[in-house]
Amino acid sequence: MCGIIGIIGVRNVIPLLMDGLRRLEYRGYDSTGVATLLDGGAIQRRRAEGKLVNLESRLEKDPLTGVIGIGHTRWATHGVPNETNAHPHASGRVAVVHNGIIENFIEIRDQLLAKGHVFETDTDTEAVVHLITEYLENGLEPEAAVAKALGELEGAFALGILIAGRDDLLFAARKGSPLAIGYGEGEMYLGSDALTLAPLTRRISYLEDGDWAVLNRDGVVIRDLSGAEVERPIHRSAVSGAMIGKGEHRHFMLKEIYEQPQVIGDTLNGMFNPSERTITLPDLPFDLAAVNRVTIIACGTSYYAGMVARYWIESVARLPVDIDVASEFRYRAPPLEAGGLALFISQSGETADTLAALRHCKAEGLRCVSIVNSPESTMARESDAVLPTLAGPEIGVASTKAFTTQLVVLACLCIALAKARGAIDHETEARLSKGLTEVPARCAEALKHDAALRDIAQDVVLARDVLYLGRGTAYPIALEGALKLKEISYIHAEGYAAGEMKHGPIALIDETVPVIVIAPADALFDKTASNVQEAVARGGKVIFFSDSEGQRRLGTQAAHRVVLPVVDPFVAPILYAIPVQLLAYHAAVLKGTDVDQPRNLAKSVTVE
Repeated sequence: MCGIIGIIGVRNVIPLLMDGLRRLEYRGYDSTGVATLLDGGAIQRRRAEGKLVNLESRLEKDPLTGVIGIGHTRWATHGVPNETNAHPHASGRVAVVHNGIIENFIEIRDQLLAKGHVFETDTDTEAVVHLITEYLENGLEPEAAVAKALGELEGAFALGILIAGRDDLLFAARKGSPLAIGYGEGEMYLGSDALTLAPLTRRISYLEDGDWAVLNRDGVVIRDLSGAEVERPIHRSAVSGAMIGKGEHRHFMLKEIYEQPQVIGDTLNGMFNPSERTITLPDLPFDLAAVNRVTIIACGTSYYAGMVARYWIESVARLPVDIDVASEFRYRAPPLEAGGLALFISQSGETADTLAALRHCKAEGLRCVSIVNSPESTMARESDAVLPTLAGPEIGVASTKAFTTQLVVLACLCIALAKARGAIDHETEARLSKGLTEVPARCAEALKHDAALRDIAQDVVLARDVLYLGRGTAYPIALEGALKLKEISYIHAEGYAAGEMKHGPIALIDETVPVIVIAPADALFDKTASNVQEAVARGGKVIFFSDSEGQRRLGTQAAHRVVLPVVDPFVAPILYAIPVQLLAYHAAVLKGTDVDQPRNLAKSVTVE
């Protein structure tokens, strides 16, 4: 959600802070700000509501300088998104940037109000500013004041802290929300993730839960929750500083849609042995053959990837699968059997609900495997094993290539589970694996429908309601298609299992309602085709996604037809995800919405 960058060095940090904020835009935000210390040590700030360009304009009119500073992109939790509530928050002595939620801020604020502190914002973060200020005014040195304040905070947070008059110290703290420390030459950095710091350094360490740190120009001292000095390993990050350009594309989302043939292939190549036509997973610290139940936990688009995996694992590997939305999982309090396999799917590896579920499952004795696009993330570090997606940085808030690479990893895991359990023979493994190897080329063919989907979007953009239908593994793709459309075009859309249409949604269908049908010519095709006929009979404008065989069998009933390549039904969900992404993209462009940063949404949801 919110994004943090901090720098302590010997040059003017404002250009570096602004570049870091640009790299944090992908998370989603509604205001921005920076703070530095003047030569005399006084705190100076510039903040702006809205996009980063507004802050840039403010700085052009009223520049800042300084060799130490902090910056922030805010996604509002407490208080409306305006300049007053934008970070950094400051008193005369302390400036703070914050990602997360301070759960006990009301109690802290009330205590400080009684002592004469004046609050200017509606945010929880300002309580941290005044709490540290109170301890400084009571005579504590900066380190002691920060440590004492941190001990009183409840909730999940990442903090960057400046102290007036101390341009030799930059403080950082992490409890729940991620925070990384970067190592430079005569400079030190802190940031929400490796991508933020990529142009500045490749040498990065990650604060662990409860850690707080004091950065100076020569290094960092890290302390754990008890106050004991600790060392955290320094990693060489694989994230490149040059990986966020749009290239020739108008939006990051479109660029990332077009990258899918490549990144699907990259992800698959790490698990496929072409000479033997077999799938080989990274080494796992447990025997797949001993797995007797799988629990899948995820949020949003990643949850729909898990839904596809449930169909795959149950039908191919013959294993029972439970799947939960992460935000509901712990509160449902399901009985968990020690030794079961828990899969956690997340693009960022920092999703708060999913991370909390992972910790719950570890405590219950489950084997925890994360499927993440960020191998240096908290979720990856806390799992028993990681199955990485190789999508590269995904900047658009609406997930595209992260989703399809998640599906590739889940398909490979399904095959490995089935083989380990003896549920498939070598011939079946080879057939399924061959189907996977054909996906990158077939996805490239699907992208050739871009212009046609742009034309179809002209009908979709006029609608108030849109229905998406699918059966079997096409059902989660219908759900994902509806999610994509509503999150970036703001058109109301719903995905349904095709057989459920006549149990309610059919009441919505008339000539103004597009009905988007995902129907590869598989064993369930004829049943889906009957649902198409029901929609057409009621005036619905059907947009039909199928292969040449499916189009032939349906006939001419659809208003629009998109003919996709023939693939093995096992891998069809990966292929069919691409045209529904393109349709949503073009509808959003026609609507004139902010495609890459849709309103109210964040890329990485790091609070519950």
